[in-house]
Amino acid sequence: MKRSFNTHPQIRKQRGQGMSEYIIITALIAVAAIGVFAAFGDVIGNQTAAMAQEMSGKDGQSDVDKAATNAARASTYADTQDNLSTYNAQNNQ
Repeated sequence: MKRSFNTHPQIRKQRGQGMSEYIIITALIAVAAIGVFAAFGDVIGNQTAAMAQEMSGKDGQSDVDKAATNAARASTYADTQDNLSTYNAQNNQ
């Protein structure tokens, strides 16, 4: 009697391993995306708002200016050395 290809134990292990690797890669990408959004969330939001304003025929310059301000602030935060004494100062702004 022939065995069905899909019920072979080795095949099931390989499928499970592939799915596990896929889940790990997806989780790592999600964590990276959350980190990027946390660092540049204000800038991305303002730039998206400016594009939406321009596409609707309105002036989006104020949103572009806000994005530039937030980008400068993000650059300042990136240059600041983080330690426990500066933790509250950076998180309260």
